[in-house]
Amino acid sequence: MASDTSFRHTAEAARTTRTAQDAAADITRPAPPADGPAPRLRRLIGIDEPLLDWVPEERARYTWYGVLVVNTALLGAVSMSLALGSFRSDLPLAVVAVVAVIWFWVVLALDSWLVSSTHGTSVRRWTLAVRFFLSVLLGLFIAEPILFQIFDKEIRQEISVGNERQVADYKGMLVSCNPTDGADTSGRAECGDFQLKVAGSPAELDRQIKSNADRTVALRAQVDAIHKEHDKKLATEQELCGPKYWIIRGGVRDVTITCERARAARTKYLADSGIEAYEKQLKDLVTEGRTLAARKDTAADAYQPQLQKAIDDKTARRADALDTDGILTRAHGLKEVAEADGFALFLTVVLHLLLLCLDAMPVMVKVLSGHTTYDTLLGARYTATRRLHSDELQLQHACARLEHDVRRHAVQQDTADRKRRLEETYQRAQAERAARERAELDARTERILRARRV
Repeated sequence: MASDTSFRHTAEAARTTRTAQDAAADITRPAPPADGPAPRLRRLIGIDEPLLDWVPEERARYTWYGVLVVNTALLGAVSMSLALGSFRSDLPLAVVAVVAVIWFWVVLALDSWLVSSTHGTSVRRWTLAVRFFLSVLLGLFIAEPILFQIFDKEIRQEISVGNERQVADYKGMLVSCNPTDGADTSGRAECGDFQLKVAGSPAELDRQIKSNADRTVALRAQVDAIHKEHDKKLATEQELCGPKYWIIRGGVRDVTITCERARAARTKYLADSGIEAYEKQLKDLVTEGRTLAARKDTAADAYQPQLQKAIDDKTARRADALDTDGILTRAHGLKEVAEADGFALFLTVVLHLLLLCLDAMPVMVKVLSGHTTYDTLLGARYTATRRLHSDELQLQHACARLEHDVRRHAVQQDTADRKRRLEETYQRAQAERAARERAELDARTERILRARRV
């Protein structure tokens, strides 16, 4: 028993020693550097790994923070792919993939900046509000294509019903503004863009028949007037050329010059009046009137099929021109679906809020997580860096001032040396000049004395 007790105490002591050593190893600061994908995810949001090694307890927090940013970028890429696939189905798959990758990078860069700009600083409310506003804008752009896909069936049905309603209204206006009898509807303001030009309508034939009849009456009146004038000239000619006015010329009865003038005047009037052309035109108008009258009898049977075909063709072109996959059309369809059903409106609002929360989550997480120990350390590093930079600037200023003093002293010494050399040079020159003058005086004195002796 004694040996067992001693062994148990020894084992417990060893276990206690190992636990203390493990605890001491766990609180070692800085912790050993981490490896694997986690540091890369943290690097996306601007985490300084050597500094985070001092608080390894927060590695998991910032790792999932990076995962959240990557998930938002992936959601944006999927949304862009869905948008291009829905609105531009003619684009090749490679183009869609390239655009989605570019949009993934844009969203990732924006969210990474939004997150990394909040580390180590006390985030002010207005800056956080600006970041949140940017996140909401980004979320709205990402959320809409996903909502379009969620309500795709309902949106397409609403677009189809709306297009059918528009086509029916358009066809109704065509039928209303183009009656089967061909009546003129140009006086109706609403029919300005709905009138069709279909040849052979009964109303058009009536207008042509009336116009032909008016022209025929006018031309017949003109022909009758020409004939009446011709008859008058013919009567005058017959009277002047009658036996009453004959004369004997050369033993033979002959008409007078007045008769000949009257005959020439009638002939000239008949030639100048163009009666033959007018009578031909009148004959053509009469023939055309009969043709139009004959066409009018069968116009109703032929015009209605032509009018119906023109209306059908115009309606078909209108239906083909209506958009079914445009972003504005689908947005309008989503609005109609939401307004038509309360539960659909509820789902739309909830999904909007959910997607907006997912897209704005990087900023919201920063608000919810508050100021961490890593932020405190980073803030302290910022403070130390500012102090070191200030000290460095002071040191540089002091060194520069001392260097300036040294240069000033060197300039002063150099100036003094130069002054001294200049003074020595000047004194030497003065001495040399005095020596020359004395020598010259001595020479003159010697010459004077020599001259006197001679």
